[in-house]
Amino acid sequence: MTNLLYFSTVSAIIMFFCGLWSFVSYHKHLLSSLLSLEFMMLGVFWLLVENSTNIGSEVYFGLFFLTMAVCEGALGLALLVLIVRIHGNDYFKSFNMLEC
Repeated sequence: MTNLLYFSTVSAIIMFFCGLWSFVSYHKHLLSSLLSLEFMMLGVFWLLVENSTNIGSEVYFGLFFLTMAVCEGALGLALLVLIVRIHGNDYFKSFNMLEC
């Protein structure tokens, strides 16, 4: 059981750092940045749920965190649709900061 717990914790940490690496290195499109942020949030959620079940605390905090992550994802997709409608693409280089 201890090996499974260790493997699950290491997997969640690797998941978070893979999302962080993809966020830092692949920042050409807004969609890839949003997907890597969501991948990082899933890694944090996995670690949070795993630790809360080991401690024996309530699971409702994990559900609240998952709800906030889903709301963050929906907000990011809404902004992506708005940016694609205004600019025509989601390249970061095509955004002009003076057009607000």
